[in-house]
Amino acid sequence: QLQRRGFRRLHGVDGSAGMLQQARSTGLYEELRLCVLGKEPLPAPAEHYDAVTVVGALGEGQVPSTVLPELLRVTKPGGFLCLTTRSNPSNVRYRAGLEAALRQLERSGAGQKLLAQEVEYWERATSEEESTRGTGYISGVVYIYQKCPVPRLEEG
Repeated sequence: QLQRRGFRRLHGVDGSAGMLQQARSTGLYEELRLCVLGKEPLPAPAEHYDAVTVVGALGEGQVPSTVLPELLRVTKPGGFLCLTTRSNPSNVRYRAGLEAALRQLERSGAGQKLLAQEVEYWERATSEEESTRGTGYISGVVYIYQKCPVPRLEEG
């Protein structure tokens, strides 16, 4: 989907060598690196990427929401952050913390929210307790933010 929308040079990171091997087998990625998000810096220079996506990793016991500044660091001014998280009962506290961190990003002027969209059938539930209204699925949310350009300081 990303390539169909004009993103041609895809780089990926994961904390699991096995997942990187699976990603490598798709032939979609130009570069893949081992990196544990939230524990070590991303292996990229500042303001390097037009868009940074995190899918399937922002959740309770996974990547902490404190990773947002690091994601912004590698995003070009005017570039995009696309983040996802689950809305299931076991992720309620994490989602609240993530949304608080995103509001702080906006208040600081570092990013602007473009979209926060609920997706009812995000992924299959692994238990009835996690299922959204008995559908057999977990709902989720997609956030898209744009990194704000750094304002120029006026001389004088």
